[in-house]
Amino acid sequence: MGHGGHAIGEHTTAKFLGYTFNMDTIYMTWLAMAIVIVITVLAVRRIETVPRGWQNLFEMAVETIGGQVDSTIGPNSRKVAPLLITLFMFLLVSNWLGLVPGFTSPTNDLNTTLGLALMIIGFVHVLGLANKGFVGHFGHFFKPHPLFLPINIVEEIARPITLSFRLFGNIIAGEILIILIAALLPIWFEPAVGVIWLTFSVIVGIIQAFIFTMLSTSYLSNSLKDEHH
Repeated sequence: MGHGGHAIGEHTTAKFLGYTFNMDTIYMTWLAMAIVIVITVLAVRRIETVPRGWQNLFEMAVETIGGQVDSTIGPNSRKVAPLLITLFMFLLVSNWLGLVPGFTSPTNDLNTTLGLALMIIGFVHVLGLANKGFVGHFGHFFKPHPLFLPINIVEEIARPITLSFRLFGNIIAGEILIILIAALLPIWFEPAVGVIWLTFSVIVGIIQAFIFTMLSTSYLSNSLKDEHH
């Protein structure tokens, strides 16, 4: 059984207009968004010269991700930095929600991770068309030689798939391991192992959110960089 009272990989569903919705994923997604909004409001409502509390944590996240975005994309990074910083914070909160008893991570649902990946790929093409035009943006499919067109198309299709499966696989694997450890280890070892595994899971949540964000940054950089950059 998972944290949310059902088996790992199973979801509480509801049908509407012929579509099936994973309601637990929707609830946890809304909760993650609400937490991000609350943290942001708490961090910026009273800006201090010497940051502390929520402002300090918020500034650390903004500076870390913002710095990576700047170094990867260059002069046009400000166009997507808010999106990528928000993405990182949402993923971080989502990954950690599964560590709370009774909650599940929205990112343990492939629908969530694939949706985020498709959003990023959508931005890649929208920004690429706006920045380079039709020929300039889609011309890379014919490089370094027109014969590479099929390979480049397959690579483009594979991007959202690999991006989504990487995050989904790591998060759901972590939740499965938590259940296995709790079931297999003797009761007197559980508290110590639980603390160690919780710490490890927190770190993994940070790493996975960072990797997803940095890969998204790399994809977006190709659309925003000038040809001579």
